[in-house]
Amino acid sequence: MEIYRNGILAGTLTEENRQHFVFRYDDNYFTDTNKPAISLTLPKTQKEYSSQFLFPFFFNMLSEGVNRKLQCTQLKIDEEDNFGLLMAIAQFDTIGAVTVKPITAK
Repeated sequence: MEIYRNGILAGTLTEENRQHFVFRYDDNYFTDTNKPAISLTLPKTQKEYSSQFLFPFFFNMLSEGVNRKLQCTQLKIDEEDNFGLLMAIAQFDTIGAVTVKPITAK
């Protein structure tokens, strides 16, 4: 999925499998010194980050408890599928500057 900060492409988040996630800054965003990192835990000191779990910054964009259960039920998404849920709910209505979109063929 593509990650946007204030409507500007900042990078991509990929789920290789349920135990391997990669966040990579977009080349233009990374080299622009006027653009801030998308989070303190993903500073622009590295171009690519790899993790065995969904990065905390993105995980914290997800609902918890009853709201999460309701979203998963209505959207027919496995409650353990954090990546799928993020894709489904973080495209439009997020708290903060970061939104996500599916990667479109160019």
